[in-house]
Amino acid sequence: MKIPVTPPQFKDEIDSWGEDAADNIELLMNPDVGTTDHKGRYLHWDRLRHITPPEGYNEKLYWFAIKSARNKISKKLAFVDKVGSPFKYGMSDGVMRDILWISENGTGAMTADGGITDVRTKQTYLINSLIEEAINSSQLEGATTTRRVAKEMIRTGRKPKDHSEKMVINNHTAMIFIRDIKEDKLTPSIIFELHKILTEGVLEEGDENKSGVFRATKDDICVFSKDDELLHAPPKASELKDRLQMICDFANKVGEDDTVYIPPIIRGIIIHFMIGYDHPFVDGNGRTARALFYWLMVKEGYWLMEYISISRVIKKAPAKYMYAYLHTETDENDMTYFIIHQLEVIKEAVKDLHAYFITKTNQLKEAEGALENCSLKGKLNFRQLSILKNALKNPGAEYTIKSHQSSHGVTYQTARTDLLKLADEYSLLKKYKVGKADVFLAPPDLKDHLGPYR
Repeated sequence: MKIPVTPPQFKDEIDSWGEDAADNIELLMNPDVGTTDHKGRYLHWDRLRHITPPEGYNEKLYWFAIKSARNKISKKLAFVDKVGSPFKYGMSDGVMRDILWISENGTGAMTADGGITDVRTKQTYLINSLIEEAINSSQLEGATTTRRVAKEMIRTGRKPKDHSEKMVINNHTAMIFIRDIKEDKLTPSIIFELHKILTEGVLEEGDENKSGVFRATKDDICVFSKDDELLHAPPKASELKDRLQMICDFANKVGEDDTVYIPPIIRGIIIHFMIGYDHPFVDGNGRTARALFYWLMVKEGYWLMEYISISRVIKKAPAKYMYAYLHTETDENDMTYFIIHQLEVIKEAVKDLHAYFITKTNQLKEAEGALENCSLKGKLNFRQLSILKNALKNPGAEYTIKSHQSSHGVTYQTARTDLLKLADEYSLLKKYKVGKADVFLAPPDLKDHLGPYR
């Protein structure tokens, strides 16, 4: 990874135009040149300079024409960079289109995919999504635990065995925490608590006491690439108190009236960016930033955001995530680059969620199909069908009352009743003791066990 090439500055170029100045200025004002290239891409100079410009333009003049169009729709934010220059963003056609797409495909349309309006199903999907985001956010920051092991750990409630598992547990606890405080106003104290939850017991040696506190002056840090190239130097530690309070004020809409409107998704993305830019902590800034995005979405009533995993999408192309920051920093603090990247991430996560619902619905239908012409048909509830589906796919899988309770968010007694019926009454699972606890095993010949009921 390398720093993008800094765009040319208009004031440095106009002096060299000479007698071509009038013609060039006319080209700059051309209404046919918008904020994107001919393919609708909001490109940084680092890429646009390699695009063949329209007739009559050279690469730089084309860039200045696009910048002119972007400046017309740009809105300044209260946030400034470390030298006092303001951040800004633009509501381009593409940004507005993506916001509309997310709203349309993330609310009413979801009900058609099967079962999401059912409270029991919704609870199970929510629990699974919290686990997925906890795992992916941790893996994005270096955790090496596999999804299978991490899910087993969370659902059984066992203690983490190593640093990676501790990261996952912390992330899972943090996701639950932000749902619990969704009605509260954001404060520095809440952000400190969130960071403490995320980093407790997983900071590097020597930083153990820095969970939930600002990095100190001696901790002023820089972000480097794998090749040791400086990518980002955050603001000084002495500025962090005021900068964090500004993030809280922005989240709480302090000082805003009806003349100011920033779509909630954009507001959440901006908070995400600013935590990453300010880097207020020695570590865990990315996890904190993504968690705060979820918090704002939940607070604003975007229920869908509780179900998607943006970290899973980011993890597939982490370089794009970093470049979204770098393009902003190297092009006059134009945060539109980061906003567009995050909207694309959210869209992909929403599409994944649709696919997930369809897959799970089909799997439950397959489980029900296994009971066709069987006396058990219609007797198993949604949770028991889920276990049957899993057991048919994974012979030898083990289930406990604790894991079943965690997977579906039900009481201990409800989970116990589900499993005992599957074992004692329907003979679909094998029950045995491990210490004082009951363990329920999916037998290899489960399909044959359905035979006596046919």
